[in-house]
Amino acid sequence: MRERPVLEVHGLRKEFPGVLALDGVDFRLFPGEVHALMGENGAGKSTLIKVLTGVYESDGGSVRLDGREVFISGPLQAQQAGISTVYQEVNLCPNLSVAENIFIGREPRRFGLVHWAELRRRAAELVAGIDLDVDVTAPLGSYSIAVQQLVAIVRAVDVSAKVLILDEPTSSLDRDEVRQLFTVMRRLRDQGVAILFVSHFLDQIYEICDRMTILRGGRLEGEYLTRGLSQVELVSRMIGGELASLDELSATARRKRPAPSGAPFLEAEGLARNGAIEPYDLTVRPGEVIGLAGLLGSGRTEAARLLFGADGNDAGTVRIEGAPAALRTPRAAISHGIAFCSENRKTEGLVGELTVRENIVLAMQAARGWTRPLSRARQDELALRWIRALQIRPDNPEALVRNLSGGNQQKVLLARWLITDPKLLILDEPTRGIDIGAKAEIQRLVARLAEEGMSVVFISAELEEVLRLSHRVAVLRDHRLVAELANDGSLTPERIMATIASGAQS
Repeated sequence: MRERPVLEVHGLRKEFPGVLALDGVDFRLFPGEVHALMGENGAGKSTLIKVLTGVYESDGGSVRLDGREVFISGPLQAQQAGISTVYQEVNLCPNLSVAENIFIGREPRRFGLVHWAELRRRAAELVAGIDLDVDVTAPLGSYSIAVQQLVAIVRAVDVSAKVLILDEPTSSLDRDEVRQLFTVMRRLRDQGVAILFVSHFLDQIYEICDRMTILRGGRLEGEYLTRGLSQVELVSRMIGGELASLDELSATARRKRPAPSGAPFLEAEGLARNGAIEPYDLTVRPGEVIGLAGLLGSGRTEAARLLFGADGNDAGTVRIEGAPAALRTPRAAISHGIAFCSENRKTEGLVGELTVRENIVLAMQAARGWTRPLSRARQDELALRWIRALQIRPDNPEALVRNLSGGNQQKVLLARWLITDPKLLILDEPTRGIDIGAKAEIQRLVARLAEEGMSVVFISAELEEVLRLSHRVAVLRDHRLVAELANDGSLTPERIMATIASGAQS
């Protein structure tokens, strides 16, 4: 590691109306290192990245690259200066080929025309350089999200090999795909690329990162060697105090919430959608949390969407409180007291251009119909109540939801559905991409709602999280529900993984 940082930030400040997002932040990034940027949602991580990449202009402070002060006024200028970013949602063009995506906007030309043979040759060399076995002439959309992430990294490094920012790149990847990504990251690090890595998976931080910078409340909390800071100390510095163990939450929740045995709220029998999910049976009782576990692509989301009418079923029946119910549309599901928080909160959940207040009342207004609008006074009353109840920050109902951190956006989405007083709440990856503090708050909320009698279907790729909250775990593999396991205290992540691997109850 060289003595001089490739990227150095001093006293960086960024203010939004009513929110001081960055308050005099210092930051250093050295060549040939993987550096974690840590902090709770709302700590300033995303704002710092957006300032460094030119999405936002700073209100104070300085940024130096290779010892020279730079003023970054846009993403293109950031790339030209040597800073490239790969986001959680891959922002390439799935309809174009792998090669076209790598060189889009920078295609090699001959006599004014795109030199296709040269473009494909160079693209093949770049993907081979990271041991990525893909056909560069195939459409990018024909490959998995993991491969698309790696293609985005190839493009980013080819555009600029100084600083690579990876913002939650592993949130949609399985373990093997994460391992492949880390292999590429280590190779780039050894080539001298400085990598800024953002992730809420603490185990990944300790596996791949050399150093870390912690932000709290828009300020620098500290800079540390990863090996010199335990996970307990890290969490304490992130939240500014002691956090009760999530394992303690698990034990407390189980003591307070014996598995319900009353009449079911929902009974699905032979429910299926061609090409999406094979026929499955599922029963959910009031006050019961049913976990859906399985690898990415196993059919968890597809199964949940049928229960909400987001997708139409091709077979099977549903009974709600003992009576047949046709859940053909979300509106029909809502009328039966079913709510659904999608895993894609930005594309299928929230409306970024609307305020927190407008997003919170959206589902209730839709249920009432647009001919019976909620009064502004009623909207304000409901928004403020749920902002306080869920501790949404900033506590400003007129803030645009797109400016909130991921954890606070998730709380807004939860508020939207809780305001409708649902009987069944379906949560698809509600804690993905949010910090440990917000994650604990949402898990406590789920436990409390179940204690109060609400039925919950809970989907998560984190098996510990599924075990922490669920009374029963339905295991899916290859678009089939293969087993249902009682979470009686003896169920372990290893047993769930064995069930997934074998496709049969173990």
